[in-house]
Amino acid sequence: MIQPIILKEKLLAAVKAIVEQRMQNAWEAMQAAQASANEEGKSSAGDKYETARAMGQLDREMYGRQYQQAQQERAALERIDPDKQPPQITFGSLVQTDTNWYFVAVSVGIVPCDGQKVIVVSPQSPVGQQLMGKTVGDSVLLQGKKTAILGVQ
Repeated sequence: MIQPIILKEKLLAAVKAIVEQRMQNAWEAMQAAQASANEEGKSSAGDKYETARAMGQLDREMYGRQYQQAQQERAALERIDPDKQPPQITFGSLVQTDTNWYFVAVSVGIVPCDGQKVIVVSPQSPVGQQLMGKTVGDSVLLQGKKTAILGVQ
């Protein structure tokens, strides 16, 4: 069994890498959508041109929002101190329950880390809302099952 504090450090690095990849993907898609919209302007005429250009602009805006969201997630992750061990579950807590490990940060789903599967959730998610503010020994109802909190890092 790995030490929870080491797991938390490695997990934080893995989640940061996932968010960085999201940022990179959104940036590249945004640039491709802009290039496509610009190219439509050179090769089309009339209403078809306007429609294609508008669609390209909508795509660029969508990817731009995804990029901004990933930037906000990265900034939030930078505020997490892996050495901090609050007595109750807060943003940045690694939580061991009798069924799973949870990391309350940004929603990225299941992240394998040192042989553990950790479910990474945001505080605003249904699971995150159930966990926030709880301490070791508390129980929560997760996915219809009573789950005991065994550890908080």
